[in-house]
Amino acid sequence: MRVGILTGGGDCPGLNAVIRAIVRRGVPEYGYEFLGFRDGWRGPLEAIARPLDIPAVRGLLPRGGTILGSSRTNPFAIENGVGRIKKNLQDLGVNALVAIGGEDTLGVASELHDAGVRVVGVPKTIDNDLSGTDYTFGFDTAVNIAVEAIDRLHTTAESHHRTLIVEVMGRHAGWIALHAGMAGGANAILIPEVRFDIDQVCEWVQARFRLDYAPIIVVSEGAMPKDGEEVLLTGEKDAFGHVRLGGVGEWLGREIEARTGKEARTTVLGHVQRGGTPTARDRWLATRFGLHAIDAVAAGQWGQMTALRGADIVTVPLHEATEQLKLVDPALYAEAAVFFG
Repeated sequence: MRVGILTGGGDCPGLNAVIRAIVRRGVPEYGYEFLGFRDGWRGPLEAIARPLDIPAVRGLLPRGGTILGSSRTNPFAIENGVGRIKKNLQDLGVNALVAIGGEDTLGVASELHDAGVRVVGVPKTIDNDLSGTDYTFGFDTAVNIAVEAIDRLHTTAESHHRTLIVEVMGRHAGWIALHAGMAGGANAILIPEVRFDIDQVCEWVQARFRLDYAPIIVVSEGAMPKDGEEVLLTGEKDAFGHVRLGGVGEWLGREIEARTGKEARTTVLGHVQRGGTPTARDRWLATRFGLHAIDAVAAGQWGQMTALRGADIVTVPLHEATEQLKLVDPALYAEAAVFFG
């Protein structure tokens, strides 16, 4: 059997560990051949691929990013995209496909499965917002990077008596902000699931200064105020219809300065959270996902996704894992709010 592998959407630490695990089990145990498709769904759309054997995946465990490249290509937004993929897979002799990605990549995989493509999914997103799995790899690394940044910003905030705002990734879900903010001792955490009151945020800032300490605010890129959210949307959309966000951190800094008279500075971590070496936990989880993904291929579990449930790796239907996002429970957020201000 010849199996294709692709990595789609945003890159994250641990992708190479998945590729390595799939090949290292698939070749000796099942006798499979592997093709790595380049740049997400663009690879099977344009028949751009490279062979993957055991020598090709040596040394990948600690390496960030993805050796296959990635993109946000959406085959369903391209004329006859599904037909082109099916023909190219047939021409290349690819009998099955392992798609590694987040909501959008696996959403495409689910629809391709419905169209007759034999596909297995592996969940990847630093946002940790995929349903069906307790955690996704990449999340732990992103949180640790954010916590390190917050720790460093505490000292410079105190030195200059400023409000420092740390903007982290999280378009729809505030998992990174919540985990990093709590672990880093933030004085306010703003997430997409709970719209924030700018007056309340300014009160938290003032309360911190009254104690002769400088406040740290952690905000998800998708967090929105109760009023005036239109200022944070650019109107531009990507291939999957997501509206590009306009910078909540900078907006927040301007509002805090205007309302409190206190100097505010914003640090946008952005793609720093995606890059670099994966943590031990992400290497462990990515490796286990890869091993179970190739086992799912061997078992013919098409249309399934590997998932972490407690300490076990299980498979769940792709459509269930992608039909809705896993968001932060407001009750969990309320636990963190005890420490605000």
